[in-house]
Amino acid sequence: MTNTPSTEDRIWAVLSHLSAIAFGIGILLPIIGWSEQRRKSNYASFQCLQSLGYQSLGYTAWILLTLVVIFALIVSMIPAVGIAGANSRDVDSIIGRWMIVIFIAMFGLISLYVTLPVIAAISCALGRDYRYPILGNRLARYLNFDATNDEWINEDHEDRWVAGMGHFSVIITMWGMLVPLTAWMLQGKRSLLLKFQAIQTLVYQAFVNLLPFVAIISYMFGFFVFIVVTGFGENSSLSSSMGIASLVILFGSMLIALGIAIVVPLFHILGQYAGYRVLKGDDFRYPAIGRLVEKRLAQSGSSRGSTIET
Repeated sequence: MTNTPSTEDRIWAVLSHLSAIAFGIGILLPIIGWSEQRRKSNYASFQCLQSLGYQSLGYTAWILLTLVVIFALIVSMIPAVGIAGANSRDVDSIIGRWMIVIFIAMFGLISLYVTLPVIAAISCALGRDYRYPILGNRLARYLNFDATNDEWINEDHEDRWVAGMGHFSVIITMWGMLVPLTAWMLQGKRSLLLKFQAIQTLVYQAFVNLLPFVAIISYMFGFFVFIVVTGFGENSSLSSSMGIASLVILFGSMLIALGIAIVVPLFHILGQYAGYRVLKGDDFRYPAIGRLVEKRLAQSGSSRGSTIET
């Protein structure tokens, strides 16, 4: 290992950072780069892990910031529209102006998210040790990474960082499953801790991603039953016993869909908490899922706490 990054090191670093532009699916590349370059290049490994953190933990922060900004703008728009209506002004034009403001804010937030990885990629192409604001230096301390010496970065913290980012990526619908899946496939045989965390995270994310589809199917089922039973227009049979029953089914399906919509963010929060626990060194287990995965691994002769060296 040398302190000067090679061309291969810089290529992996550049590609890992630029993959953030893909908004979701790009999260696959930093894990592949880290798995390929670990114990070959501290520089490439660190940059790949940093990019992984930006696309999971950083993406979570960006999503929350976007929601807060949009919510604040909408709340500010409501009284402005009300005042315009009270003063007999053109409400449509007021709403149009606020929509332009919201569009500009969205464009600015997207540009903010994309700009940092582009800067990182350019810096790495020049062989520089780029650090994301706040994230970069914290990760360097967590991994015991020092660009000036030849000591390998902390392996246990490497695995915990990847496992933690798998938990954090639950907020990335569908594509977030690529993190635990890829980590399990590429490094599961070496690190049983990473294997356990990756498998339980994959199962957990699959369950969380399934919930919105259940909500949609539930709502469509209730609506379909209601339409089939009551019919349309003058032939509507809403006043009949079957019509009332179909109305109950419709409201029930709507309540189920609404309940799922409320619960899903709580599952996202649990995923964030799980990532935090893993990064702090805890052996986190999801309720029910963790015990099930642990039992299956025990049956296959694996142990969550041990690590196999290559």
